[in-house]
Amino acid sequence: MSRIKINEPENTKGSHAEIFAQIKDAFGVTPNMFKVIGNSEAALESMWTSFGALGKGKLGAKLGEQIAVLVADLNRCEYCLAAHTALGKKAGATNAEMSSAQAGESNDTRTQAVLSFTKKLVLNRANINDLDIKAVKDVGFSDEEVAEILAHVALNIFTNYTNVAFNVPLDFPKVNLR
Repeated sequence: MSRIKINEPENTKGSHAEIFAQIKDAFGVTPNMFKVIGNSEAALESMWTSFGALGKGKLGAKLGEQIAVLVADLNRCEYCLAAHTALGKKAGATNAEMSSAQAGESNDTRTQAVLSFTKKLVLNRANINDLDIKAVKDVGFSDEEVAEILAHVALNIFTNYTNVAFNVPLDFPKVNLR
């Protein structure tokens, strides 16, 4: 049971309700995570607009979802692991690719570099060094893309903390943490 109320979108008005309508249009339903963070219109807008901005980024949906499942597993967030596994499959990833990404592994050199960088960012609380950046750039990522990787990690930490701290009820097919 959620530690704070699950805010039903029909109980909101104005711009708050408009954000919920956008989320429902995107997913077909309003996931519980958004209903819970939606107790604050400002927090909901922050989360939703971050998803929208990154959705227009250079990394692509598949790699973004692979980053998300690794961050979710590292932060022990069952909700995000389930949601992003489903979204990764919709973005063209196989079950094996999503499972490997959850473990921080990939057969693709570029994806592996991103997952290794992501893991260092999360585990070291962003205390990385020049060689960590160089490793990602050496496989062809630009400064713009490296910044975007960090933005994906930061957004996923926000969503992980939302779901773990508030004990948001799962409304996606369950995926086991490692």
